[in-house]
Amino acid sequence: MTVIAADRVIDGSGSDGPGWVRVSHGRVVERGSGVLSTARHRVDAIVPGFVDVHVHGACGLDFATVGSDPSLAIAWHASRGSTSLVASLATGTVDDTGLRLAELAPMVREGLLAGLHLEGPFLSEGRRGAHNPALLRAPSRPEIDRLLEAGDGTVRMITLAPELPGALEVIPALVAAGVRVAIGHTEASTDVVAQAVDRGASVVTHLFNGMPPLHHRSPGPVGVALSDARLSVELIGDGEHLDDRVIDLALRECAGRALLVSDAMAAAGLGDGAYTLAGSPVTVRDGLALTADGAIAGSTSSVSDAVNRLLARGADPALIVELTALAPSRALGMAVPPLAVGISGGRAAKL
Repeated sequence: MTVIAADRVIDGSGSDGPGWVRVSHGRVVERGSGVLSTARHRVDAIVPGFVDVHVHGACGLDFATVGSDPSLAIAWHASRGSTSLVASLATGTVDDTGLRLAELAPMVREGLLAGLHLEGPFLSEGRRGAHNPALLRAPSRPEIDRLLEAGDGTVRMITLAPELPGALEVIPALVAAGVRVAIGHTEASTDVVAQAVDRGASVVTHLFNGMPPLHHRSPGPVGVALSDARLSVELIGDGEHLDDRVIDLALRECAGRALLVSDAMAAAGLGDGAYTLAGSPVTVRDGLALTADGAIAGSTSSVSDAVNRLLARGADPALIVELTALAPSRALGMAVPPLAVGISGGRAAKL
């Protein structure tokens, strides 16, 4: 067991002050408040484990690969503070995706994963990123019902492009089934995005990426995301996807509804080389994953990398808790990872 003391223990319930935790195998087994001068390990802050609601894998493992064991990828992210993962499945065939949902559903029920996220195949070809264009399609109720049945209640979120034929019609049905609808990989107009939100869409998949840039006469998905308080917005804070000033803009305009995600793909935890994501070849050079046509293909980082970038720029640890635990949990209707004794999910991250 290890005792860790901190100037601030922030648990998301309003508690913020000096304290300590006793940790065994990454879980909190004892907690106390006040200064503990005898502790050998001291950090600036102890916060709940990070909740990553958009992550494709790590260590050479892709969560979407049928028949693969994702345990190593889960452990890699956990070792970097992300103790709750919503596994994102990029575009595949409906058959393969259904098989993979059925394989991963027991891991959700066991608590090894916090849920499943379908990023595809209901995406715009013009904003597809690394997604295989041959597999993209418009959403239909029979296919969606089939995928949800395969996931057996574990699918928490589906990303779709609302301009696709039938997309606006399926949003209310998904919401009624308890699935969060995320707007992403889209070329939708401002009006269509607004209609999607009115019908129940509540998340924007990696804001600014996979969508048209903000235009002063045609604000599109970015403009709606920045101005509509009903939307939670994902931000990839790896220093590659977004400029720091854009991060600052989003944090200011989307306070309380912005969340950090890794969008990590299989190369995370490894190194430069050739990989595959969503059926497209990806080359990683100096940690940057690119498709053959130069599109960024996910990240090779963890949420902790984005956290460290923000801390280096002077972010308060309370903001980190908001971005990595509170906002993502609210966005997907999950419980905040507790910093409490006797709760099996009680884990801590150190800042």
